[in-house]
Amino acid sequence: MRDRLPVLAVVLLLGACSDAPDSMPALGTLERDRLELIAESSQPIIEILAREGDHVTAGQTLMRLDTDVLKAQTDAAQAQVNEARNHLEELIRGPRHEQILDARARLEAAQTQYASDAREYERLRVLVEQHLTSQSAADRQRAARDGALAERNSAEAQLTLLLKGTRIEELDQARDALKQAEAQLQGAMISTGRLTVQAPRAGVIEAVPYKLGERPPTGAPVVVMLADGDTYARVYVPATLRTRVEAGSTAEVSIDGEEKPLTGRVRYIAAEAAFTPYYALTQKDRGRLSYLAEVTVTDARSTHFPVGIPVEVRFPHGEAASQ
Repeated sequence: MRDRLPVLAVVLLLGACSDAPDSMPALGTLERDRLELIAESSQPIIEILAREGDHVTAGQTLMRLDTDVLKAQTDAAQAQVNEARNHLEELIRGPRHEQILDARARLEAAQTQYASDAREYERLRVLVEQHLTSQSAADRQRAARDGALAERNSAEAQLTLLLKGTRIEELDQARDALKQAEAQLQGAMISTGRLTVQAPRAGVIEAVPYKLGERPPTGAPVVVMLADGDTYARVYVPATLRTRVEAGSTAEVSIDGEEKPLTGRVRYIAAEAAFTPYYALTQKDRGRLSYLAEVTVTDARSTHFPVGIPVEVRFPHGEAASQ
């Protein structure tokens, strides 16, 4: 019995060492940036140029949606731009010489008519005083004279307006109308262009959820791709390791079936735990806290592993990136 005590102590010591912070891994999965390209408008799919598993380059066309509706809106916006631009150019040039001549002729005719009506009214007024005609006839002639006077004043104001040219306020309003029409045209052109789905980055097509001829709803992902670049492990760091892990810390990423761990470096770790803790936590409760972290895998072998594969990440004590 006495000989078994040292052996039991060694077993207990090994068990304690296995629970030490240095031996505790952070568990998670291997990931790459996942991009979802959405439908900007609910239009039928007329062409699919990339399938699952294809590797595509940045800017490569992946899918086309029907543009007939938005093309009509673009044409209407273009017509409004043309109308606004022509109106502005007309105001800048000012009135035509023919318009000025016409206004002068109208003014002369109005002046002649007013002079004639005014003389006739004076003649009737004298006849009324001599009791040779009725007062109503003089009143009708006075109304005709006043109407001719108003017509003359209007023709004179119209000629003055043409001679002075376009006001600066009218030009500003026309320029603003042109800018508004151009903005609407640009928006319509952008919306039409977005019906051609292009790869924003190089990567591998993961999914094409819709088929040729289908009409995806606005905002629905029509192409899902995994972007080329750094592979990273998304893991949850236990609270017992949190004080030793920071952005820039080195890490070892272990994958089932791979004998040698992959090298990595922490690029992000959350400042708050994955769930909202109580105001006061016991030692047992604190042990269940975990912090989301992302570890960039710098080992070139990481590109050969599928996304979503489980990983274990360990953080060698005392190693961190130089600031």
